[in-house]
Amino acid sequence: MPSQSTPEPDRAAKRQRLEDRNVLAMKPLVPPACVLEELPVTPEVHDLVDATRAAVSRILQGQDDRLVVVVGPCSIHDVEAAMDYAKRLKALADELKGELLVIMRTYFEKPRTTVGWKGLINDPDLDQSFKINKGIRIVRKLLLDVNALGLPVSLEFLDTISPQFTSDLISWGAIGARTTESQLHRELTSGLSMPVGFKNGTGGNPKVAVDAAVASSQPHNFLGLNEHGLASIVRTKGNKDCHVILRGGSDGPNYEQKFIDETAEMLVKAKQPSKIMVDCSHGNSRKLHANQIKVASYLAGIVAEGYTNLLGVMIESNIVEGNQSLGDDPSKLVYGKSITDACINWEDTVTTLKELASAVTKRRETATK
Repeated sequence: MPSQSTPEPDRAAKRQRLEDRNVLAMKPLVPPACVLEELPVTPEVHDLVDATRAAVSRILQGQDDRLVVVVGPCSIHDVEAAMDYAKRLKALADELKGELLVIMRTYFEKPRTTVGWKGLINDPDLDQSFKINKGIRIVRKLLLDVNALGLPVSLEFLDTISPQFTSDLISWGAIGARTTESQLHRELTSGLSMPVGFKNGTGGNPKVAVDAAVASSQPHNFLGLNEHGLASIVRTKGNKDCHVILRGGSDGPNYEQKFIDETAEMLVKAKQPSKIMVDCSHGNSRKLHANQIKVASYLAGIVAEGYTNLLGVMIESNIVEGNQSLGDDPSKLVYGKSITDACINWEDTVTTLKELASAVTKRRETATK
């Protein structure tokens, strides 16, 4: 009599044992096309984004002598405070528009060294409920509202999915120090429609950022997502408006003129635009937020003397100085104060931007003598 074999598990159970051992659940992501239809770009915002991208490109190519200033909170966790900041910045940007092209830093995704709050998209309620579909809508609405003020916005791209929800509203983008070497991010950048800056690696070496700019200027084919949420083969033509951001690193700051010149030389040899942006925070401030003012002041000094290799600066700024821990009760957070990296306050932001604008004016006066 043949022995009875144990009934085989069904195919789904077999597959689960092999594939989803560390996955607790999967929830559908709202298709980008649905969010874009709910929260469409207006003609006025379209024109602002288009004009700002073109202006950044002209500055990068040396056809416009202004400085690009990307300034704003390290990350945005409070929509009301973000709009308060944006209204202040808009007024200042208008005052200094002849010398500075001011773009608000609107970062909603945060790369973490280990763990921590990963941003407004990932956890909009600040309570580890991770309502990502809600976060996506909040973020797009805020980007529309800031742009509607007449103030362009920027963000850091961390993945290949979220740009489908936001990229039509972004005038300038960044790839962070932890992801500059990533092939995925270089491929993504090759298809983005706005100028993008690559930060030097966490050690401080600018070569990886130069390599990234070169790679992203070329065509690529890669796996991505279309506006309907379908996995797609993406074919790009390359992004010619890439540049390097010097942000310092574990080897120390690299904001001084000699570092800018060395990096510009590397870019010239690589046949890339040679103007450099400097991040006044992170390694260049030695992670002391107040040092951003000193870094910006140094850069203003060399610009006033006629220096032209500087594209612009990045500054982490908020209404209130410093930072605070998220804690267990978001209602107890101090209004206008960062819950990630520490920022300079609004008053110091005004002084710093006016100093940079004055430097551009002095450079023009020097050039006409």
